[in-house]
Amino acid sequence: MKTGKRSVYPRLFCPRLCCLALVAAAAPAAEPLTVGQAVERALRNYPAVRVSQEQINAAAAGIRLARTAYLPHADALAQVNRATRNNVYGLLLPQSTLPSMSGPVLGTNNLGTAWGTALGVLVTWEPFDFGLRRANVAVAGAQQAESAATLKRTEYEIAVATADAWLSLAAAQETVRAAQAGVDRAGILLRTITAQVNAQLRPGADASRADAEMAAARTQWIQAQQATDVARVTLSQFVGGEPDQIALDVSPLQPLPPLQDVPAMDPAKNPVALEQSAAVEETLARLRALERSYFPRFYLQGSAYARGSGAETSGKILGGLNGLAPSTQNYALGFTVTFPVSDLPSIRAREAAQTATARAQQARAAQIATDLRAQWNRAVAMFNGARRIAANTPIQASAARIATQQATARYEAGLGTISEVAEAQRLLTQAEIDDALARLAVWRGLLGVAAAAGDIQPFVAEAGR
Repeated sequence: MKTGKRSVYPRLFCPRLCCLALVAAAAPAAEPLTVGQAVERALRNYPAVRVSQEQINAAAAGIRLARTAYLPHADALAQVNRATRNNVYGLLLPQSTLPSMSGPVLGTNNLGTAWGTALGVLVTWEPFDFGLRRANVAVAGAQQAESAATLKRTEYEIAVATADAWLSLAAAQETVRAAQAGVDRAGILLRTITAQVNAQLRPGADASRADAEMAAARTQWIQAQQATDVARVTLSQFVGGEPDQIALDVSPLQPLPPLQDVPAMDPAKNPVALEQSAAVEETLARLRALERSYFPRFYLQGSAYARGSGAETSGKILGGLNGLAPSTQNYALGFTVTFPVSDLPSIRAREAAQTATARAQQARAAQIATDLRAQWNRAVAMFNGARRIAANTPIQASAARIATQQATARYEAGLGTISEVAEAQRLLTQAEIDDALARLAVWRGLLGVAAAAGDIQPFVAEAGR
């Protein structure tokens, strides 16, 4: 029976592929990125790195600020006023609202005013402090060390994420390549069967089945292309630039990494653990500073000042500009001791809180070490498993390729069905995808081992050969 049914997929799909090829050819050529180049660009451009660097600069400024406590403190004053000079005898509790008044009580109460001036300087220096200033400098130094550890941890996490995004894009591209091969095979089969159906050598049902297989292969290709576009956007987030300008150089990853024993790891060298160790030191430094805060404070002080007034002790007010120039001078040298007697309960409470914080940070450090060890064990298991899978997938792909050839030959000889050919082609496409991804899974496993160890430079060096 002759049928006039013809598939529209070859006419629609091939022009779309041509359009995509023309768009790709029109776009400016991008220099292919190796995984090492991608990591380098991410560390240079990603904003989180600059944030951590500025935190280090702020912590360094904090050290300089803490060291200024060793310097003498000087206060200078200059004042001009015109005020009444009424004064009363009696006590006034310490406050910050009423201006102070010097001189004897005159027993008068009038609103006549006089000029008053004052110039003075007070220098204060703390000769010793029982280690409090040194402890505060140590706190600032610990904060800087923690900021530096945070930068290292940030760089480490960005490098790992960038390398992982690079591998994800490479895997997506390999999936697209294998899916495209499946589309090509389905297209050849569809054209062959359509020609045979038109020649009344095959039933129309075979053409319908070939149409369905073509649509399924095309859907798989579109899904793979979608995953590639998403992976490219993710990688561009780290390396910068437009996603459509990103190309990969995957040639160094074509061979599997050389077979070698996985070296032992030290959790304490991981940047995450180093950052937590710095956090522990920072809390301990704060505790040591608190322990030195309940001591007397000793100050050497020197002052020199001059005052002028238009009011005399007899109650007379001098007219004109009298009092606008300081006319009476004084100086003083002294030694002052202060002791916060009532601060002991609050200081003890703060010490208890800081001690608890330090214990919590130490417990968190122990937990991080445990988690890193578990991460390492999982990474090694994944790496070893990926190697075994990569050794098996070529056999799977070769067998699927032979099965496809045999199913096609049987169908052409009239001994098989279109269902056998379609099933063999699907198995071949999946086997080729599995084979490509298995090779990249070995590299991803090597990245996981390096990430768990806290240094991916060995992986970058191996992947860049």
